[in-house]
Amino acid sequence: MYVLGVHDHGADRDRLDRVVDRVVDRFSREGRVGVVRYDATIADGTTAAEALTVGGDVTYGLGADGDWTATGTGMDVASALDQLTPTCDYAVVVGVPGLRYPSVLVDPATAVDDAAEGPDDTDAAGEVLATVESPADVDEDALLESLHATEPHETLESLVTRVKRSPKAERSGAIATFTGRVRTKDDPDDDPTEYLEFEKYEGVAEERMATIERELEARDGVLEVELYHRTGVVERGEDIVFVVVLAGHREEAFRTVEDGINRLKDEVPLFKKEVTVDDEFWVHERSA
Repeated sequence: MYVLGVHDHGADRDRLDRVVDRVVDRFSREGRVGVVRYDATIADGTTAAEALTVGGDVTYGLGADGDWTATGTGMDVASALDQLTPTCDYAVVVGVPGLRYPSVLVDPATAVDDAAEGPDDTDAAGEVLATVESPADVDEDALLESLHATEPHETLESLVTRVKRSPKAERSGAIATFTGRVRTKDDPDDDPTEYLEFEKYEGVAEERMATIERELEARDGVLEVELYHRTGVVERGEDIVFVVVLAGHREEAFRTVEDGINRLKDEVPLFKKEVTVDDEFWVHERSA
């Protein structure tokens, strides 16, 4: 699921909503669209930035072929996106500056430097794909093309849902998965890890991951393989990497999951920076 933020730093809600309507209308011609709206005014003092991690009141709904909404105190934007990912192709997050995802800025002349900050004052905001003064300024096709060049949001559930929809699923008797996450420390006396930051060799990493998937799927009894690795800042306790295997039987499913994560770590050019409470370093430099 591709995620796009649309925000205007509180300048003009009506104009913001009209831009959102135009974007959602275009995206809905390509697939199912989920809309997440965060309202800081009902979140008991919670700021929009805090909504990214600690919760508030979030309303989310489906456009295109779905017409429902839901709201709840204690929800956050991340959990709303996770719930939409298995069934949506796109999500539009409205009114939350500082998202880690790409965004459209409406009326930039009114913008103030209030973007959310990541751990240790690292700017967590994603790339601004377009700045517009009005809905008429939105180039929907160019925006869609730019969004498709960014990293999609995936969850373990969305990848499992994808392999279950495979034409080969009727031959499957097993789905095996692996989830890698950011641990806080290896040993009790270690400095706690605040977050990891991943960079990939653009183009090469995606090509290598696709090659590994194809080679694993060529095995007898293996039907579908999905590999996914996040980039950017991943905080402690968050998921980093998923491997999902659809197979005829559990033996080849388990074996392929293990080989999949081992090959991803060994062969895909990803670079990891670790940031603890007292230090930061690129892991490949420490191990060289």
